[in-house]
Amino acid sequence: MVDHLANTEINSQRIAAVENCFGASGQPLALPGRVLLGEGILTKECRKKPKPRIFFLFNDILVYGSIIINKRKYNSQHIIPLEDVTLETLPDTLQMKNRWMIKTSKKSFVVSAASLTERKEWISHLEECIKHLLTKTGRQPCTEHAAPWIPDKATDICMRCTQTKFSTLTRRHHCRKCGFVVCADCSRQRFLMPRLSPKPLRVCNLCYRQLLAEKKKEAEADRRQTEPIRSAVRGYEPSSGDDSDKSDDEKAEHWPADTEFYTSEVSWSSFHS
Repeated sequence: MVDHLANTEINSQRIAAVENCFGASGQPLALPGRVLLGEGILTKECRKKPKPRIFFLFNDILVYGSIIINKRKYNSQHIIPLEDVTLETLPDTLQMKNRWMIKTSKKSFVVSAASLTERKEWISHLEECIKHLLTKTGRQPCTEHAAPWIPDKATDICMRCTQTKFSTLTRRHHCRKCGFVVCADCSRQRFLMPRLSPKPLRVCNLCYRQLLAEKKKEAEADRRQTEPIRSAVRGYEPSSGDDSDKSDDEKAEHWPADTEFYTSEVSWSSFHS
């Protein structure tokens, strides 16, 4: 179907219509070989509450945004390369059914469809596009994903200290590493995670200690790897520019020898330990 629709007038018109709906706030979407395969409204689990979002599936990207006027005006456009996407089906909750998670290296979030059939169709088409892209590019599936943010209403107390109770004056914060809802005292630290942002991000105290330990471990591994090179440089005697009386064999003697909240059935309070 992609080969059949690529570079056709009807495909160009469909993509142009999507661009017009986003207006100046959106990015251009038309590219040679890009095909719009489908669209639909899904419910996205946001920080405050679930909200309807319009989704457009192309053969290489997934685009979604907020609905101002359906089929006429959208904003807050987000573009996700399908090569970076991994899908995970989730069990139903009392509030939402037909759920699944869209996981990427920069952002992960939960969506739900109006019916089980609709969810199956979305997942089937997404997986087919992802498989085709990975085969085409030779890339391996993404294995590192950003943690989804747990909704604010999931808890009334800090999910780390379990002591601080949230209120109008006591704000909720989210750890960018684990996605937990935490208080200010439990998330005073910032850590640079280049995969997510060029700036240091808020993390909870537990994740901060873990990230520091990982960074220290990586630095130690780098040090061990470069130590033989440094030793060789220290043992090297630069030439004075004059011919030496020593033989090459004599010169040679101077060189030295060589944690998931959504998928687990365990309650979040069990993660504190």
